[in-house]
This record gives sequence, structure tokens and C-alpha cells, in this order.
Amino acid sequence: MKKLLGLLAAAVLMPAAANADVLNNVNLIGEIQTIASDVKHGGYGMYNRGTSARVLAGLSADLVEDVTANLMFQYANVWGWDNASGKTAQGYWDNVRLVEANVVLHNLFCCLEATVGRQFYGDEDSAVMYVGPNHYNAEFNGYTRSLDAVKVAYADDVKAFTMIAGKFNDTFDPYQTRTGSIRAMNAGPAPIASETYNLFGADFRLNITEALKLQVYGYDIYDQGDAYDTHSGFYGAKLALNPEDGIRLSAEYARNFGGHHFIKEHNDTGHMVKADVAADIEAVTVRGTFYYTNEDFFALGNYTPGLLVGHLVGGFGALSDIALFNVGFDVKPAEKWTVSLDGYSFQDHRMKHSAMYEADLTAKYAHNENVELFAGVGYVDYANYMTSNENVKGQLGMLIKF
Repeated sequence: MKKLLGLLAAAVLMPAAANADVLNNVNLIGEIQTIASDVKHGGYGMYNRGTSARVLAGLSADLVEDVTANLMFQYANVWGWDNASGKTAQGYWDNVRLVEANVVLHNLFCCLEATVGRQFYGDEDSAVMYVGPNHYNAEFNGYTRSLDAVKVAYADDVKAFTMIAGKFNDTFDPYQTRTGSIRAMNAGPAPIASETYNLFGADFRLNITEALKLQVYGYDIYDQGDAYDTHSGFYGAKLALNPEDGIRLSAEYARNFGGHHFIKEHNDTGHMVKADVAADIEAVTVRGTFYYTNEDFFALGNYTPGLLVGHLVGGFGALSDIALFNVGFDVKPAEKWTVSLDGYSFQDHRMKHSAMYEADLTAKYAHNENVELFAGVGYVDYANYMTSNENVKGQLGMLIKF
């Protein structure tokens, strides 16, 4: 595998490195995530049943001074789906996607870092912006999204500023990222987004004190072919208090915009409020979350709370028109173990109807610093929201990072 990746990297990067000591400080990077899940009772077809695997593997290497190249491929499949009989090597190779291919210029103009090419972007726990591989989610353990973009960043001990401009290189359809769609993807080329989708964004972060941090951001998706909104996106701010001891707090507010002019809001503009609190009480971490959106709030986040409802309607964008309450507990019964218990309440954003209730018990075992096993069981009572009254879901998984 290392030899194959080395040859691929050399073939892709050779023009840029013809007069250099090629591929110094070469590192094999990537991860393997395998998740098995099953559901009982009603709602067949709402959740995936079976086992899926996703492999990300690539190389990171220094080309010349202050220039790093990154190359990563992905293969994903659902166990038992590929029929090996009669399938050629080319048939399997067609299922390999290029998800990262970029160069990073360090110390540009003495203070900047520029990343040019296909790349991941954002924080995985963000409710508004993340493009990259998903973890612990049986419904979205599939096609990894990335951007063809130019990203320029500046950072020091007090502040950090990032600007990005590019295009989505994969499908813009949220349902195409579902694990169940791997079957369709493995039958042919990956779905490609309309080339008219352009992303422009900026993110500013400030360390007000060692514990108090501020983040301000804005992202515009420009589609010149959209007759209704050529510009659509969101902007917002997040304030987080994270002391070494004591209660940890964060509050975030974001709003949508849309129209033929930049940052023009409609009368029914959607917005999001998210508040988190956590505290360590002896050996137990107690935490809570309130999340609220209305008017079809749109974002590109990765907030997928719980094992059932959040995984079903999250995974791409945002949980829309919803009021969510969560209370959870984390405990470490042994050095390598983390056990969590969570309760959720999901309601329409008007909060005039009875809620859906979900309870989850999850566990993670750190085999070593690179290998983790995880498991979980969840129960949801849908009340009057769906034809099925309840679902029970079990999930097992393995995550290896290298």
C-alpha cells in the first residue's frame, strides 16, 4: 500500500518537484472507520442496517522549503454489496475517490499560510461549517466531502484569521452522503456538483483572555444560475468560556441571508441559537445543550446529536425548524474507557406539540492513541411525529487513525 501511494504521489507531484529533493519527510496519513448498525421495531428504511467501511489513505510530504504537499484517496463500501465474481480491478479502482490534493505554502510573506487545491475545512463539531470525514455516525459513514479551494490563514497567540474561496467538488444533494447511497456510488462515477456552486468565506477568532474566546464568521454560496437567490449563506458569532477549572460555557448565534445581492435577508430569514454548558463534578462530566432553528435555517455544519434522530436528519447542513434539549453525563470507569448517557427532547421550533424523546448509552475504548472501539444503543419515542411509534438502534464501530 505504501509503495502504491508513493508511486501515485510521485506521479501527481513530479512536475512541481522536478528540480527538488523529491518527497522529504514523507508521512503516511489517513484513517479506517468501520461501523455496524441495526434497528428494531418500526421505521424500516429510515436508518441503515448492516456494516459499512470507509478508508482514507494518503501521503504528506515536504517538496521544498516551506512547501508541503498532501494527497489522500478514499474507498468506501457496504459489506456484502460488492459481487467479486466478474468484477475487474478497474471496477474497484473506479470506486476510489481523490478527496485531498493540495500544496501548503508556509511562511508566505513571512506570516501567512496558504493551502491551494482539494482540501477539508472547518471544525468537525461545528453546527455551521464543516467539510470533511464524519465519525461515529452509521448513517453517514460514506462519501467524504471536500472543497477545491484556496485558503489563506494567519495566526498568532491572540488572533487567527482565515479566508477561503472555492467550489464544492462533489454532490450538493444532502441525501447522497448517506451510507446507503454508497451502493449507487460504487456502481459508477461519484456524483458531481453543479460547477456554479462557489463558496466564499471568512473566519476570525480572538483570544480575549486565556479562557474567553470569540469567533465571528460568514459564508456565501454563489450560484449565478439560481433565479431566486444567486447569493445564499449564513453569518454569525460564537463566544466560549473554557476555564481550566469551573463551568465551561458557549453561546452561538447565526443567521441566513439570500437574494441577488450580497448579505440581503428575506422577511422569513432563518436563524440558529446554540448554547452549551459543561462541568466536571469529581469523576463525572455533566453537560447540556440547547439548540434552536427556524425558517428552514441552512448551514454546512456537522451537528448530529444522538444515535437516532440527529443522525437521521443531520449529517449535512443543519437540523432545521427544531428545538432541542440535551442533558448528558460522561464517566471514565477505567483508564481507557469513556461511558456516556444522554437524553434528548426534539420538538418543532414553535414548541406547541409533544416532543420526541431519545435516550442513548454509548461507550468508547481507547485501545491505544490511534485505535478506538466504540459502541452504543439508543431508543427514541416519536410521539405523534411518525407512523412508527419507536425505534431501537444498536451500533458497533472501530476507528483507526494513522
